[in-house]
Amino acid sequence: MSKQKIAYGNVPSGAGGQRLPFSPAVRAGDFVYISGQVAMKENGEIEYGGIEAQTRTTIGNVEKVLALAGCTLEDVIKVTIWLDDTRDFWTFNRVYQEYFKDPMPARSCVQSAMMVDCKIEMEVVAYKPLD
Repeated sequence: MSKQKIAYGNVPSGAGGQRLPFSPAVRAGDFVYISGQVAMKENGEIEYGGIEAQTRTTIGNVEKVLALAGCTLEDVIKVTIWLDDTRDFWTFNRVYQEYFKDPMPARSCVQSAMMVDCKIEMEVVAYKPLD
C-alpha cells in the first residue's frame, strides 16, 4: 500500500468562520475514506423533512465526495450510519437499498445523538485501486 495520503475537497468554515479540522475524503493506497456526511444542502442548511429526505440528501453528499476521489457508490465496501432515532431504521433501510446494490457493502448502524440538528450521519470506505 502506498504511504502517500491524498486529501480531497474543502471543508466549509464552521460557526464563527473557524475552519473545521478534517478532510471530506482521504485516499490511503487503494482505499478512500469519506468523513461523516449529513443532510446538509449546498446552502449550508440541514435538509428539512423526515428521515427519507435526509437519507437521500446524505447519500447524495456521499456520492459528491466519492466523486472527488474518482469513486462511486459501487466502490463502497463499508458503511457506518448513525441514526438519531431508532424508529427511523426501517424507512432509512428502504431508501438505502435504492442506492446500494448487491453485493452490499459491510454496514454498521447505531443510534447516536448528533452534533448538528439532523437525523442521520454516514461515513463510508471505498476500495478503488490506483491505476
